[in-house]
Amino acid sequence: MWVPHPKFFARFAKNLGWVSFVTLSIIPLRGSQNSILHAAPNLPFLVYIQGKVAFHPNPVSAPHNPVSEPSAPVEPQFQLTPAPIPPPIEDPPWTGWDVVALAFITFFTVVACIFATAYLAHVRFSPSTPWLESLKRPEVIVVGQLLAYVFILILMYKVVRNHSDGRVSESIRWNWPPNWTLYLLGGVTLAIFLLPLGNLLPMPKEVPIDEFFRTARDAYILSLFGILFAPLFEELLFRGFLYPVVARRFGLYPSIVLTSLAFASIHASQLKYSWGPVLIIFLVGIALTTVRALKKSVAATVLMHMAYNGTIFIATYIATDRFRHMERFNQ
Repeated sequence: MWVPHPKFFARFAKNLGWVSFVTLSIIPLRGSQNSILHAAPNLPFLVYIQGKVAFHPNPVSAPHNPVSEPSAPVEPQFQLTPAPIPPPIEDPPWTGWDVVALAFITFFTVVACIFATAYLAHVRFSPSTPWLESLKRPEVIVVGQLLAYVFILILMYKVVRNHSDGRVSESIRWNWPPNWTLYLLGGVTLAIFLLPLGNLLPMPKEVPIDEFFRTARDAYILSLFGILFAPLFEELLFRGFLYPVVARRFGLYPSIVLTSLAFASIHASQLKYSWGPVLIIFLVGIALTTVRALKKSVAATVLMHMAYNGTIFIATYIATDRFRHMERFNQ
């Protein structure tokens, strides 16, 4: 067996339209056709075997030595993956309907407790006068509100415990601040900053809350209630319960404004719905809610609220000569 002359390959390859080919010298063929092809599986060539011209198959498809053909460069594919949804600013375990129900329960509980306290005071201290007259006494109103607040605080605790598997402090974001004195100082600073604003805004001559400052005893009762109890209840209701629900629905800045509006609205009746003092209460709400939003601490806002109210009452105490000259209150 022999391999034909290279000119024969050139002429044959030209007829087949090949561009390149391989020429071989004379190779003794001692085997079958497959043994010859397997001897050089990676080279495309033509052989003459037993009077026939054989064409070696594509070397890539050779069974014993598969060689991958160079593939076309793959263009990078850019897939647009949706951005992960950020978690909500606040995610309390209770719902907005729980807050609405709590607000209604609070209103009716306060009214019921004040009426019940007035009736008990009438029976115990002034049975000769109509019991409805007891509703005008500041101490009756304060005691009735205090009883209602205690009941609502217990209800708040149960609501949070049932919705959070007992993690009350964590869910309500109580978070006592380590630098708690700074928040007391912040409340004092807020009061000092807003007090001059009261001289610039239109203020009514008399407002319903003035009835609580007719006597020194009434002023002391309201001062203790306003410093120790009212801030705790109001902060838990507005910054503890209401704010996180509104923040989850509307975001940070709208929730601060909406919570402050609700906070100012409950004080509007005490201020004869005068926009000047109501605006000041609204600004106080903005400051307190901002601290709650940034510091994630209801305890911090309670401290600020207590310090703010305390500064107001101390200023009144000094201006009225230890509550002995209450006629100076509106001067």
